[in-house]
Amino acid sequence: MNAATPSYPPSRNLLEGKSVVITAAAGTGIGFATAKRCLEEGASVLLSDWHERRLNEAVEQLTKAGHTAFGTVCDVTKEDDVQNLFNSAEEKFETIDILVNNAGLGGQDNLVEMEDEQWFRVLDVTLNGTMRCTRAALKHMVGNQTGVIVNNASVLGWRAQAGQSHYAAAKAGVMALTRCAAIEAAGFGVRVNAVSPSFANHPFLEKVSDPDLLKGLESQEAFGRGAEPWEVANVIVFLASDLSGYMTGECVSVSSQRA
Repeated sequence: MNAATPSYPPSRNLLEGKSVVITAAAGTGIGFATAKRCLEEGASVLLSDWHERRLNEAVEQLTKAGHTAFGTVCDVTKEDDVQNLFNSAEEKFETIDILVNNAGLGGQDNLVEMEDEQWFRVLDVTLNGTMRCTRAALKHMVGNQTGVIVNNASVLGWRAQAGQSHYAAAKAGVMALTRCAAIEAAGFGVRVNAVSPSFANHPFLEKVSDPDLLKGLESQEAFGRGAEPWEVANVIVFLASDLSGYMTGECVSVSSQRA
C-alpha cells in the first residue's frame, strides 16, 4: 500500500530577502520546484537553464504568480556561460546569498557498451558543471564572508544500480566536492551542503526512462512512491536557510528507501 503524498507546505519566510541562483531550473523537475519554493519563502531568484524557451516559460509562470524571478540562459559545461550567469546575478542582486547546483545529466548505459563520449558528457554536466558554478559562487561569497551552496547529488553516489556507472560516479564526485569545498569555505562563513534524492517523480523523467524501471524504483521506496519534486525542494530550502546554520559538508539523503 502506497502512503499518501503530504499536503503542500505553507510559506514560513525562511529565505526572506535572500537572493538565489538555481541551475537547470526550467521544466518540471527539482530545479523548478526549488525555484518556486524559494520564491514562496521570500527570496528573489535567478533561474538558469540551457533551454531558452523552457526557461522563459518558467520565469513567466513564476512572475505571473507575483514572484520576483529572472532568467539567464546558461550551459554549465561552458565557462563563459557560467561567468555570464554570475555576472548577471551580481547585476540584479548585488549579493549572491544562495546557489543551488541542480544541473545534472543521466542515462541508462551499461559500462561494457559505453562510449567515451557518453561517459564524459555525463561527468561534464553533472560534476564539472557543479564545480564550475561552485567556483564562481565562492569567488563572490568568500569576499562577502557569507553564503550558502546546496548541491544536488543522488543516493547513487552511495548505492549501486546497473547502467548508472557514469551518473553514479559523477554524483559521488559531487558529494566529495561538497565536503572539500565546505572545509575550504568554512573559514569565510560560507556553507556547502548537498541533498541526495533517491527517486523523484516528474514528467521529464517519465519521458526518458523505462516505465518498468520506474515501477521497480518506486517499489523499493518505503512509502511505495517516488518523491514529489517539491518534497526534495523542501530539504534544499532547509539547507539554504538559517535553520541549518551549523551544517556544512553534509550530504542529506532525501529518500524513503528500505534499509
